[in-house]
Amino acid sequence: MTKFDYIIVGAGSAGCVLANRLSASGQHQVLLLEAGSRDWNPMIHMPAGLSRLATLKSLNWGYHTQPEPELNNRRLYWPRGKVLGGSSSINAMCYCRGHRKDYDHWRDLGNDGWGYEEVLPYFLKSENNQSLDNDYHSNEGPLSVSDLSYVNPLSKVFIDAAEQAGFDRTDDFNGARQRGFGLYQVTQKDNRRHSSAQAYLTPALSRDNLTVMTHALAEKILFDGSRATGIQIHYKNNTQSLYADKEVIISGGAINSPQLLMLSGIGEAEHLRQHGIDVVHDLPGVGQNLQDHLDICLVQGSRQSITYDTISEIMTGLKYYLLNKGPGTSNIAEAGGFWQSPLAEDDRPDLQFHFVPAILDDHGRNRIKGSGYTLHMCMLRPNSRGQITLADNKPDSAPLIQANYLSAAGDLETMLAGFDIQRKIFAQPAFDAYRDKEIFPGNDVQSQAEITEFIRQKAETIYHPIGTCKMGSDDMAVVDNQLKVHGIEGLRVVDASVMPTLISGNTNAPTMMMAEKISDSILNGVLLSSTTRRAGW
Repeated sequence: MTKFDYIIVGAGSAGCVLANRLSASGQHQVLLLEAGSRDWNPMIHMPAGLSRLATLKSLNWGYHTQPEPELNNRRLYWPRGKVLGGSSSINAMCYCRGHRKDYDHWRDLGNDGWGYEEVLPYFLKSENNQSLDNDYHSNEGPLSVSDLSYVNPLSKVFIDAAEQAGFDRTDDFNGARQRGFGLYQVTQKDNRRHSSAQAYLTPALSRDNLTVMTHALAEKILFDGSRATGIQIHYKNNTQSLYADKEVIISGGAINSPQLLMLSGIGEAEHLRQHGIDVVHDLPGVGQNLQDHLDICLVQGSRQSITYDTISEIMTGLKYYLLNKGPGTSNIAEAGGFWQSPLAEDDRPDLQFHFVPAILDDHGRNRIKGSGYTLHMCMLRPNSRGQITLADNKPDSAPLIQANYLSAAGDLETMLAGFDIQRKIFAQPAFDAYRDKEIFPGNDVQSQAEITEFIRQKAETIYHPIGTCKMGSDDMAVVDNQLKVHGIEGLRVVDASVMPTLISGNTNAPTMMMAEKISDSILNGVLLSSTTRRAGW
């Protein structure tokens, strides 16, 4: 087949949701394109396998930023999923929705239909929670959300230490109140990773009206005037053109979606002409408004061999594959929390923490001998903005990523305030029986200037880029509130790139929510905003 009703580019967190929902009635022919492979690798499905996924080139775009001026001109590593399920197949599986005010802010920016009360029904539609069922949770959706079946003892020590430091406990980051410290719920089913591919795509693969193509690189969008009509792809060493009668939907994520738009002639006109690309529509916001959560790790040595540094990987794998239990079921980042720094502008937490009962450095690529534990901290709503631009006009070239971390006033100060909390928690009596010397930054790093230099030298992404095809109606907006590209017919972008501002937490669950909501918009011809719980699912 070369003609479909809907063509979806990118089988990630959003694309798999769209493929399922748009093909469910059997009335529409749907094509899902993925540049990566099928999700066959066993390291994807064993939750603890995530420690290896950031380095597997076969599953990962393996991007790097341009030199970051405020981070000692380092080029930061940005792993992004290149496989069915996208980054939901390689992430740490933490199920977080963000704060209700994040979505009310989207609405107040002029995006009708995206307030908290209007998005909550779509979180519920997606979620199948294995332990919670109340006004904030559902057990009827396709995405399994569960408690961890195995938790390292140090993760509970961490929660005790946070309470000793004066911070609240919580058993639900996605309920009435986000603030507090506790164990994360995870996107797992029967102790296996439950990515968007497993939750949404696998159950739909038997449908005659759904076609999935892997190793298919989208080269450009095809147009008839100002209407998108299809996609040109590179597949099996050939160039092919595929056509959509109804819509082309781009779901490549915050890096690849703006890249494809620009390669296709949609973007800032002068930038496109510099690369020899014919301008279809001058849309200067494409690739702009890049935001990400910058993260710093405090790493403490452990006097007891209780951490994941000391376990046998062979025995862990055998216990998991033979008995489906043990440390292999862990997402590694088992506990964490949300809190407000003294610099928070409202009552939303502006800091997020992930605790790892192991020594972690450089995304796990730098293995350090010994035993220890790590506390991630990221600021949730940075003021800094970056951009994605083209390196050239070749579809297989990586785009240029300039995150501009710490370039805006207040961001560094928030990071410093969060670091104080990291050290405060690790200094509590709960850790007395385990605490050895501080590995990063080290006990000799104490002054604000020294800590600032540590942040500049060691801070990394926590994998939440958004905003490069932002939703809105201003001059720099790329899509409207139904995620239709401004000035182009038959073309939408549905993924984290359309978020106008960062949400206060991990971005995977909100991206799937957005795809659920837009699927309804497409099928019903209107952006539904009903808050009736579970009605009509």
